[in-house]
Amino acid sequence: MIELIDVWFRYSNRGGWVLKNISISFKPQETYIVMGANGSGKTTLLKVAALLYKPCKGKVLVNGENFWELDKSRRLLLRRKVVYVHERPILLRGSVIYNIAYGLIIRGIKADEAVWRAERMLNELGITYLANRDSKSLSAGEAQLVSIMRALVLEPKIAFLDEPFAHLDRQKRKKLVELLELFRSRGTGFVITTHNDVVLKGLSIDHTFILEDGRLIKES
Repeated sequence: MIELIDVWFRYSNRGGWVLKNISISFKPQETYIVMGANGSGKTTLLKVAALLYKPCKGKVLVNGENFWELDKSRRLLLRRKVVYVHERPILLRGSVIYNIAYGLIIRGIKADEAVWRAERMLNELGITYLANRDSKSLSAGEAQLVSIMRALVLEPKIAFLDEPFAHLDRQKRKKLVELLELFRSRGTGFVITTHNDVVLKGLSIDHTFILEDGRLIKES
């Protein structure tokens, strides 16, 4: 479980607060939706919860451990249990299959096994035809799906997805919902930001949070 306690965050000492006194928690095998207007702090919240940004004030606990007080090796071990996917991901040069397999390879998985797992991901999403395509030739929607598969193939405890449906047509949204539900059944939790809850049709949602001007104003 990842728990934020009285978290405040800003990008510079002179800048305004982007997150203000946020207390929130996320668990594996549950799905959370974070909503709010542009500039409300959604993306920053995800990056703090995904252990990428250190809060200016407050604590981030991972299974009860104060993450930012741990030594580097322990932080790395815990960070590997979560993934963050940006709305506009950057893909590596090379094929789609290489992009998906890359994270496994650098974690010590043999290349053949990594490629097999990547092919399974493509098959589960029904887009095996993309396997050998150059990553630079993909549409925005295709690139987004590849970046999500690249994250999920690592089998994280919690995946933080920033606007994952933003560039997808209805058919691809449906396929992605099915993939998220499959991984949820295997134990992965999801924290998803969105402007439009219509795109979430078919997704099992446990909690919804609404941010406004950096504050958590509603939880359901």
